[in-house]
Amino acid sequence: MSLRSEAAVLLLVLALLVGGFSFATERFFSLLTLRTVANQVPELVVAAIGLTFVMVTGAIDLSVGSVLALASAMAGVGLVRFELPLAGALLLALAVGLLAGLVNGGLAVRLGVPSFLATLGTLEMARGATYLVTRSQTQYVGARIEWMAEAAFLGLSAPFVLAVVLVVLGEVTLRRTVFGRHALAVGANEEAVRFSGVDPRPVRLAAFVLAGGLAAVAGIIYAARLGAADPNAGIGFELQAIAAVVVGGTSLRGGRGSVVGSLLGVLIIAVLGAGLAQAGAQEPTKRLVTGAVIVLAVLADRLRRNGRLASTDQG
Repeated sequence: MSLRSEAAVLLLVLALLVGGFSFATERFFSLLTLRTVANQVPELVVAAIGLTFVMVTGAIDLSVGSVLALASAMAGVGLVRFELPLAGALLLALAVGLLAGLVNGGLAVRLGVPSFLATLGTLEMARGATYLVTRSQTQYVGARIEWMAEAAFLGLSAPFVLAVVLVVLGEVTLRRTVFGRHALAVGANEEAVRFSGVDPRPVRLAAFVLAGGLAAVAGIIYAARLGAADPNAGIGFELQAIAAVVVGGTSLRGGRGSVVGSLLGVLIIAVLGAGLAQAGAQEPTKRLVTGAVIVLAVLADRLRRNGRLASTDQG
């Protein structure tokens, strides 16, 4: 199945979810509900973009939730404790995210540590650093950063508009640039890429740095939405982001993926959660259903991959 066909299927699933919950509940199909869903997902969309690039290379990044929290904390501490101007605090947060991505890439690419273990370690390191920086206390920032989330365009928050713009840029980068094509090729067949004269290590390293930077942007959005930097922010966030990317059609084995698909994966999971909540489902039921959707997405990826292998063997 082509990526365009997969996107059409995801759009159909999204439409069916919206239609089903609109029929099952009285208030779901309303401008308020749809706007609320859209305005709650920007940080997840932004982080999913970076994860898409990492996962198409055949790696994974478990640290994005903790990097989000650390970047958010640095922005909050920069504004509150160091009294930096807003631009300086945001640059500090972005620099922390890029550095975290560089560390992840250095461990996984340069030192050869499996990305799962490398980023599992940095997940704990970044979370510990977040507690140390904030002294385990929420940093209340208020209006100095809240205006970024309160700004709106056609009823949609500025962060959601920014997330959509980044999705477009991410998809163009993945499909139309040398870096994007190399990232897909590395995930599909690293040995063939190496034989063609391309070193896969800088490609993978760049993907991790990009993921770290985008996790920092997600942290800034999170802090703006809350008006505060919470040291407990982003716990379990990495699982949501990975789930959205997988539901969006990115292969866990690398070599195949779509940033637009990741956006649709985020929206599917968000609509599913909001619809179940309005239908009165309790948290255990919501998690059970969401988990089942993720399992189905993984099985679909496996069937798709087995189909490609079978067609290759026949050829």
